[in-house]
Amino acid sequence: MVAIYRLALLLSLVTIASCGYVFEREPGIGKQISWNKIPAWQRDNLAQAWPAMQAQCPRMTRKSAAWEPICEAVASIENPTSAEVRAFLEQYFKPHRVHGKNGKRDGLITGYYEPILDGSRTRTDKFAYPIYAQPDDMLVIELADIYPKLKGMRLRGRLDGNRVLPYWSRAEIDGGDQPLAGQEIIWIDDPYGSFFTQIQGSGRVRLQDGSTVGVGYANQNGHPYVAVGKKLVEIGALPLEEVSLFTIKKWLRDNPDRAPEILNANPSYVFFELRDSVDEGPRGSLNVPLTSERSIAVDRRVIPLGTPVWLQTTLPDGSSFERLMFAQDTGGAITGPVRADVFFGIGDRAEQLAGEMKQRGQMIALLPKTEK
Repeated sequence: MVAIYRLALLLSLVTIASCGYVFEREPGIGKQISWNKIPAWQRDNLAQAWPAMQAQCPRMTRKSAAWEPICEAVASIENPTSAEVRAFLEQYFKPHRVHGKNGKRDGLITGYYEPILDGSRTRTDKFAYPIYAQPDDMLVIELADIYPKLKGMRLRGRLDGNRVLPYWSRAEIDGGDQPLAGQEIIWIDDPYGSFFTQIQGSGRVRLQDGSTVGVGYANQNGHPYVAVGKKLVEIGALPLEEVSLFTIKKWLRDNPDRAPEILNANPSYVFFELRDSVDEGPRGSLNVPLTSERSIAVDRRVIPLGTPVWLQTTLPDGSSFERLMFAQDTGGAITGPVRADVFFGIGDRAEQLAGEMKQRGQMIALLPKTEK
């Protein structure tokens, strides 16, 4: 009887395991896989990704001892072929599949880009909408100073007498009281231009004298990011399958009276600083220039910044998009293990791709061999 009971128990465990309920994996970077398990690994022109590797090495050697031998070798290689980059990566890195809950491999892959705006350094009747610098009165509290385990986490607030209050929300900043008056760094002619530039994290502004200045991420007000597309779906304004950058913009322009309600549903507000140069891409959270179609934003709690990531997905037209990327940025909406935001660069093509990109995809993280 005992033997029969044990057999029944064993069979039940096998059955449950086959359904995926036993030995549930923790979401995140999983075990090492072999290089031949990476689809299209032999087809990507890896030489195109080399500039992204070169750009981040000065930062990575300061962040991690595991990157020191890697970046020393990078510095000795100029203009490598795709085959040489492939051999380099296989020598210094090991591939690990990234998975979500219950071992799920697929996740959401979106895109972002650098918009071009028209503006002025001074306010005029035409250029009446501000882009704000980081406010002088905003407090940034590094939680790691109190609790080391909370490294990288911070709070933002403001003083009201001897009390620390949450910093102003979007509704308050853009409301009638204008608490940030005097903090403007540029004025633009598009009432929604600042909002969408905040979502993208950077932008370029064409001035009336023909010059162009860049604006880059400086800080954020500490409020959580809320997708306004989700709000439009909730109120029945747009069906979920039609939500994109372009349909959201059109709805706002067609419904100016309700636009503040929708925009204020996202209390998060991004502040900017003028960039030193527009000749290079905007800088991401790793503080290196982003490389078009080779840089991605990730959840840094799952994938360390600087990690090479093999991305397997499609573009909005259904064509394959399988290539080596580098985790060089983060974003308020980019949370979870199998989640990435592709930086598509600047221009009409970049805007079109970023505006429509909401594909399913898989990710494989390449970790330094010397990292334990």
